[in-house]
Amino acid sequence: MLMSLGMFVFSISSLPFERKQRSTQWRWAANNRLGQLPAHQFNGPGEDRITLSGTLAPELTGGGQSLQDLRDLADTGKAWVLMLGNGEPQGFWFIDSVDETGSYFFPDGSPRKIEFSVVLVRNDTGEINTIGDLAMNTNSSSFAENIA
Repeated sequence: MLMSLGMFVFSISSLPFERKQRSTQWRWAANNRLGQLPAHQFNGPGEDRITLSGTLAPELTGGGQSLQDLRDLADTGKAWVLMLGNGEPQGFWFIDSVDETGSYFFPDGSPRKIEFSVVLVRNDTGEINTIGDLAMNTNSSSFAENIA
C-alpha cells in the first residue's frame, strides 16, 4: 500500500502514483503604513494541497476503474482520512479534482496508457467515525454503494 484515502487504497494494482507534490500555505494580512514597509499579521494556516500524478498501463496496473472509484468517492462530498503507507495518519482530506489523459488506444477505443493527476485538499472538519461507518457497510456489491 502506497497510501489510502478513506477506503480507497493507492497501490501498484489500483492507482500507483509516480509523483507526490505537497503545497502548504500560511495566511498573512498586510497593512500599509505611511513611509514604512507594510506591517504583516499572521492569520493562521492556509490551504494544504497534495497532487498525486502518474501513468497507468491498464494491461499491467490499475485502469480507468480506479479513477472512477476516486470520482465516486469525491461525489460523496466528504473529507476522508489520508493514511500513508507506513500507517501515519495525515488528517482529513477531500478530492478537489481528478484529471486523466488517455493515449495509444486499443481498437475498441480504450487507452493503453492513462496519465492522471489527483488533487487532495486538507479539511480537518471531517468526523472520525467516517471509516467506521464504511466498515460496517460491507454487504454492498459496488464501491460506489459502499461510499455513499
